[in-house]
Amino acid sequence: MAKQRGLGYAAALAGGVVLVGPYVQPHWLMALIIILFSLILWRFIGTKYLAYVFCILSCLYAVNLLPFVVLATTLAMMTLGELVFQTGADDLNTYFYYVITTAWAGLLVMVYLHEQAFLMVIFGIIAAVLLKVILLKFEDSLVIEGIGIAMTMYLIKELNYTVDIEIVVVAVSIAFVFGYFAFRAKTADLSGLFSIALVGVILLVFADATWLLVMLSFFILGSVCTRYKFEYKKRIGVEQGQSGARGYRNVFANGIVACAAAVLYGVFVQPIFIVMYVGSVATAAADTMASEIGVTGGIPYLITTLRKVPIGTNGGVSLKGELVSLLGSFVVSLVALELNLITPWMMVICTITGFVGTNLDSLVGAVLENKGYLGNAGTNFLATLGGGIFAVALYWVFIIHGVVW
Repeated sequence: MAKQRGLGYAAALAGGVVLVGPYVQPHWLMALIIILFSLILWRFIGTKYLAYVFCILSCLYAVNLLPFVVLATTLAMMTLGELVFQTGADDLNTYFYYVITTAWAGLLVMVYLHEQAFLMVIFGIIAAVLLKVILLKFEDSLVIEGIGIAMTMYLIKELNYTVDIEIVVVAVSIAFVFGYFAFRAKTADLSGLFSIALVGVILLVFADATWLLVMLSFFILGSVCTRYKFEYKKRIGVEQGQSGARGYRNVFANGIVACAAAVLYGVFVQPIFIVMYVGSVATAAADTMASEIGVTGGIPYLITTLRKVPIGTNGGVSLKGELVSLLGSFVVSLVALELNLITPWMMVICTITGFVGTNLDSLVGAVLENKGYLGNAGTNFLATLGGGIFAVALYWVFIIHGVVW
């Protein structure tokens, strides 16, 4: 990523927006002032990509599509974060300082504007650092970062979800510690670290610790299975990328449906979303075990034709893979049951769901991924989505409608 000139001037402009913005009305006038100063910075100082961000967000603010608190917080976090980031190297320490700086920027804006949108700021910080590590190599990454931070905070603000600040602090601490140890154990790279942290915060804030423990059971299973006969898998060319370390694509592909279920549960508090959550996680666990262990089970058969295919072929299934997928689904469901998150009947549903979901993954892999329509992350996402929906359908039929009690 090219270094941005004039970051100090951009930070000064962001500070001015925070200080005078609440007193300048109508909205379009403040937006026009920001755009004019941004164009000056672009023309004479060289802050091209930051100027893009300032202008885009100002236009959204001008037409009342973006609250001022989101605009001000985004600009403050971005400019101060960039000042710190571009003085260091691309390593964990620099990202740590980046998180601290953006946190202070968000806190100062909240205090000055007399806002208490701390949950919004927390998600904005995580979105900022995650986008930074993912998009670092792209020259125009600041544009996507700025819009991504603003949209994330806007979404959280619009949810109007309230939670005690103590819970937020504990959630963030646990999630980042969890992600850090995954990084140190080389089961996740930097993007995986912050992706895991984001997933953890969502689960702890919108649900509770038992939900995170269920996800942790999947993560442990996945890590163990990834290391299972790793040298053999590496020799035949089917090992998990980056020496077994998973990145943001893998985390989000397997966890985004679970996160959606947690948010829905936090907002509506309906047990059907618990089943959706456990079903999607059981699917992810079943698929991971089937992929990592099943690939060592000899020549697989393509799920659509039942003809023998080379080891590692998308959509290839084996008896060993099918058995371990059922085991993985059962283990995750059992953990959820022992944590009193689900009932015995829900456990049966989620165990079946995981097995069905992993075969759906194989079907999608054979039909779509092998033809280049999807990548591995897309296949995993569709499998966990299908698993979650299938779990909800079974719950709706067998429990809500009283087929079983």
